[in-house]
Amino acid sequence: PIPCYFILKKTKENDMEQTFTQRAYAKHELALRYFPHSRTKRAAVAHFMEMIHQTRDLYPALLAQGYNKYAKWFTPKEVQLITHYLGEP
Repeated sequence: PIPCYFILKKTKENDMEQTFTQRAYAKHELALRYFPHSRTKRAAVAHFMEMIHQTRDLYPALLAQGYNKYAKWFTPKEVQLITHYLGEP
């Protein structure tokens, strides 16, 4: 027999985690939604920020909104811009 290391049980909690709401997100939290298989939070943020910089017009739009690259959180308006350009995670 093939060993089974875990079984994912579908519950209402899992369903709720899959829905996306427009709100403020910590950078790592939003990055992990777009890159859920990243090994670390730092790697997810690095990939996510690279994608933001490579998406035409997204980074300038974020800057126009007052985005601060040192901030640990995306505001709800920044999240709205990100999902407009990238789609929901």
